[in-house]
Formats: sequence, C-alpha cells, structure tokens
Amino acid sequence: MTEIRTPRLLLRRWYDDDLAPMADINADPEVMRWIGDGSVRDLDATAEEIERWEDEWDEEGFGIFAVELLASGELAGFAGLSVPEYLPEVMPAVEISWRFGSPFWGQGYASEAAHATLEFALQDRGLDRVISVDRISNEASLNVVRKLGMKPERETTHPEFGFPLTVHAIDLTEFQA
Repeated sequence: MTEIRTPRLLLRRWYDDDLAPMADINADPEVMRWIGDGSVRDLDATAEEIERWEDEWDEEGFGIFAVELLASGELAGFAGLSVPEYLPEVMPAVEISWRFGSPFWGQGYASEAAHATLEFALQDRGLDRVISVDRISNEASLNVVRKLGMKPERETTHPEFGFPLTVHAIDLTEFQA
C-alpha cells in the first residue's frame, strides 16, 4: 500500500470510511466553486469519483491520495495525480491536483500535500514532468502552484465549460525536493 507521511499529514489510499467526509467536502458550494461547472456532488457522485481514483491507481500506478491529518485522523481532502483526459491538447500528461474541506484552508495543508505528491511523482514513480491545470481566477490554487515551483506553460479554455485555464508545468530538473 502506498503511503506518504509528511510532518502533519498522511497521504494514503482510500478507505470505506472516507466516503462520508469526502462527500461532505464535495457538498460544500465554496469548495466546489472552482471544480468543473461549480456544482456540488452528492454521496453517490463522490463514491463514483473515489472508485475512478482507485481504478487509476490500479491502471497507472499513481492516483489520488486521501489526505488525513496525523494529529486527529480526520480526512482533510485529497491530493494526487491523474491523467487529464478532459484536456486532450496537453496529452500525454500527468496532472497534480488537490481539494480540501474549507475548515482546512489557510493552514498550508494543500501545499504540504502537493509538495509530497510532486516528490512522489518525480522521484518514486519516475515521471519526468507534471502539470497543473488551474482556473485563472483561483488565487488559492495558484499560490500552491507557485510554491511548487511550477511555471505557466500555456493558456487555454476548458473544453466543456468554456472558462479560461492556465496550464503550469514542472520537470525533474526544476524540482526542489
């Protein structure tokens, strides 16, 4: 089982008990405002999402980690890697992403988890390049991207929803572990 420990977090595969807390995160309109069309997701949609993430682990050897706080055992959200098939113009690529419940914002958890995920991608899984696809106006996400050392590569438009995106990238030669 793949696990990563940081000073405050455990990044791990998904447990059945993670469904309800992740569904609570996905049901928060403030959390979901930057995701897809901004719609919240219910328990069933969250279960399907987690199942897709677990399938990607089996197919690709990487995926989306559940992120648990070491101090309390609470599920704070996720961070991980996926293949951004929704954006064919960047393929082949591996995308890093994260989503945390609003009670966990502003405490550096996203940056800590994303940094550990990027290190995992480039050093453990041998990927030579990772991208991040972000909505241009999502400043909180862009702050994490900058902390990772990722650089803007191109601007594009979401093929389904039409909003502007920036694709950021980093390769192994640029990464500071």
